[in-house]
Amino acid sequence: MAICSMRFQRPWLLYILHLYILVNKNGAITPDGEALLSFRSAIVSSDGILPLWRPEDADPCNWRGVTCDQKTKRVIYLSLKNHKLSGPISPDLGKLEHLRVLALYNNNFYGTIPSELGNCTELQEIFLQGNYLSGPIPSELGNLTVLQNLDISSNSLSGSIPSSLGKLNKLITFNVSNNFLIGPIPSDGVLINFADNSFTGNRDLCGKQINRTCRDDSGGSGTDGQPPSGQNQGGKKKYSGRLLISTSATIGALLLVALMCFWGCFLYKKFGKNESNSIAMDVSGGASIVMFHGDLPYSSKDIIKKLETLTEEHVIGSGGFGTVYKLEMDDGSIFALKRIVKMDDGFDRFFERELEILGSIKHRYLVNLRGYCNSPTSKLLIYDFLSGGSLDEALHERSEQLDWDARLTVIMGAAKGLAYLHHDCSPRIIHRDIKSSNILLDGNLEARVTDFGLAKLLGDGESHITTIVAGTFGYLAPEYMQSGRATEKTDVYSFGVLVLEVLSGKRPTDASFIEKGLNIVGWLNFLITENRPREIVDPNCEGVQVESLDALLSVAIQCVSSSPEDRPTMHRVVQVLESEVMTPCPSDFYDTNSD
Repeated sequence: MAICSMRFQRPWLLYILHLYILVNKNGAITPDGEALLSFRSAIVSSDGILPLWRPEDADPCNWRGVTCDQKTKRVIYLSLKNHKLSGPISPDLGKLEHLRVLALYNNNFYGTIPSELGNCTELQEIFLQGNYLSGPIPSELGNLTVLQNLDISSNSLSGSIPSSLGKLNKLITFNVSNNFLIGPIPSDGVLINFADNSFTGNRDLCGKQINRTCRDDSGGSGTDGQPPSGQNQGGKKKYSGRLLISTSATIGALLLVALMCFWGCFLYKKFGKNESNSIAMDVSGGASIVMFHGDLPYSSKDIIKKLETLTEEHVIGSGGFGTVYKLEMDDGSIFALKRIVKMDDGFDRFFERELEILGSIKHRYLVNLRGYCNSPTSKLLIYDFLSGGSLDEALHERSEQLDWDARLTVIMGAAKGLAYLHHDCSPRIIHRDIKSSNILLDGNLEARVTDFGLAKLLGDGESHITTIVAGTFGYLAPEYMQSGRATEKTDVYSFGVLVLEVLSGKRPTDASFIEKGLNIVGWLNFLITENRPREIVDPNCEGVQVESLDALLSVAIQCVSSSPEDRPTMHRVVQVLESEVMTPCPSDFYDTNSD
């Protein structure tokens, strides 16, 4: 009997020994590496980035998405946005004691936000927006005394906003919009400084910040920012249905995880949380097709029939407002379909009005909106499909680099598209989310501006100001982040950041900038003080011309001026690009590899 037992155990002993040798091949991995491996083990699926994290490495500093302090080898930056990561966020991230930036936005994370993140007391930035996180906001986040930016919007978070967050005195940006939060917004501390745009999309919040009085069950007003007497009991009655749904969803998620552990990823893909059946479900409840100017030469029946066949395999992108699918008709014509989930009761009225205007806009440097499908649960916008993908992909995800002429062509197209929105549309449009992923390229690398879902449409007689905050961190003008007031000049700033991104080949919040406490604009200003601004150019860019480069740098410097009054209009930007950037002396080249 003992011999049989030894025979049974020996393979397990060999397996453990093999793992030990593997992990210690180049020395034991660092504690930060162990924490990240634990994070990886909780991930169910991704786009293939995490298998490159190897446990046999001495440290995680060369892993994709990870940045370490060069001297201590401690992890200071974890950036894995837009990688289709699905699974819970491991609480072991709380062991990354020197983590400064955590960027996991626009993925498919579910489960709760780990309270252990409160142990990462050096955290300055947390970006978890655009996931499926549920449960309460951990009160332990109030321990992060140096936190400057917290964005956990567009999730499924519930419960109240912890009063401990009011102690985060260094907080500059704060966004919990589009969740299921309830109760009073704390008015003690720093949270009183944030406007209603930080809290929109949470129907049952109340407080001074959103100009909504907190009331108890009897209709009486509660103390500002504090729960009125008896509110806990009333809240239980009022939200019992929601809590039951939330509890059911949590149990379902746990059962799902158990099934995945037993059956593997196959059952996850089949039954897990994805949007494979979302389109079919949208149109099955009744849908209508609206076409603009005969741009869609198909019957409504044919289009809906095609929509019913779309699955997650047809997904080609995602953003803060929706998922984008590739829609191919029987005649071979291809379109991009953007699915936008309805947010509230006013959704239909707002988007019907907006889409009527957008459908009438036709311009060479704007992505054409062909029509849309109206369903009870979503809007399905049908755009032209551009085979070149996004500028973000061309700059940061492809091995083939854009040469100088291609980069200038892209900048010129983006400038003309934005200038049309600012000056020639009626009503004029402020985009408010100019970034490389919102610039699409055709087969000839000609640029088109897309995604006006965030745009505030301005009437000719109205003030050219809107206070609805949108946009992407790194591209936002400083006055916009402080006040939430967007003008054409805030778009100009974002365009200037885009130019620097195209010139450098680096994202606005590249890890190399974060290490120095800078962004791409700060880096440019540093190079200017050192009298070497040309060093911002991507060394892999071929064919750079000095005169053209200097003129383009001059434009970018003006666009990212800290003073909105000093920024040019987009009409002026186009004029300078045409006269000084696109027609330089052809023989004057700049070697990006020279000293």
